[in-house]
Amino acid sequence: MPIANVSAVDAYARQQQGARLIDVRSTREYAAGHPAGAVNVPLLEHDEDNGPMLPNPDFVRVMTANFAPDTPLLLSCQSGIRSVRASQMLESFGFTDVTNVLGGFGGSRDRSGAAPVDYGWQECGLPVDNTPAPGHAYEHLLARALNMGDHGEP
Repeated sequence: MPIANVSAVDAYARQQQGARLIDVRSTREYAAGHPAGAVNVPLLEHDEDNGPMLPNPDFVRVMTANFAPDTPLLLSCQSGIRSVRASQMLESFGFTDVTNVLGGFGGSRDRSGAAPVDYGWQECGLPVDNTPAPGHAYEHLLARALNMGDHGEP
């Protein structure tokens, strides 16, 4: 089944109606600025020893511990590439209402890098935060996942 997509402006409208915006960028990227109200669950994270981005082995675990499978989820990254991968992954693990945000936070460009293809959250002038709302930082969500009991209860 193909992944559903929305523009950043439509994602903001859905977020205002109760959908959860998940920023799948690294914790460093999220800390530098993120869509207001976004929760951070990185798909890839910087390797502290060597610096390259590596898959987050706890991505699905953190998502399932913090969100019901039928929660309306909007997945966003920097340009819309990682969020497509994250959307596909979540659907394969039983999440039923997953939508990719085209252009992500910073927008996507054509192959030359010059012309915009999809305008991102920032380019659309949508609200941006540098500090996560309480409970929205990855550390909090990971801690909850690690403290879950056998029946999904903290």
